[in-house]
Amino acid sequence: MISRLRPYLWFKLLNSLFFGLSTGSVFVLYAPLEPSVYSLGGIVLALGLLVVAKFYERMMNARVFFAITLMVECVTLVMVAGFLLFSYSHMTALFIYASYQFTFMFGGYLVRVETVALRRSKLMGFIDVAKQKGYLVGMVLAYGFYKALEWQGIEDKQMQVYVLHFGLFALQCLILFLIIRAFTCKGNLPRI
Repeated sequence: MISRLRPYLWFKLLNSLFFGLSTGSVFVLYAPLEPSVYSLGGIVLALGLLVVAKFYERMMNARVFFAITLMVECVTLVMVAGFLLFSYSHMTALFIYASYQFTFMFGGYLVRVETVALRRSKLMGFIDVAKQKGYLVGMVLAYGFYKALEWQGIEDKQMQVYVLHFGLFALQCLILFLIIRAFTCKGNLPRI
């Protein structure tokens, strides 16, 4: 069973690696935003979570799970690409914040469907371990990356975050490949 889940486990590991790498960058990315934006974003997120929760019963199937997972990761790819293309501005910060909030709206749903699909605590344990390993490795790599840039004389925080996003873009492309592989190879994931 675990061998059939391998592409999904790699997706979860690399997805968490992405968030581990990018966690520190949001403080630099969000710098142009006013505090009121976070309050408004929180309200929109809470309302979005309510709407998504209302449709759980209709959304509890593999096809919707795949579609929403793919959509969330595509939004993340567009967000990273948008930052690389348009760099720093108030609008870019707002776009990134809104994109993250949008993806977070589906977080609860994705976790619930994953739990229903796997049904076995051993499999859920494998996924949670992969996620924690990915996040931890991502945080360690981010720390090393920023320190390496400092040693190279690149101390501007905005430039450090900008350079990091080239790696995040490549990683996100790999994540999309793994999602497609995990969901489209027959028998990889249990039926929901």
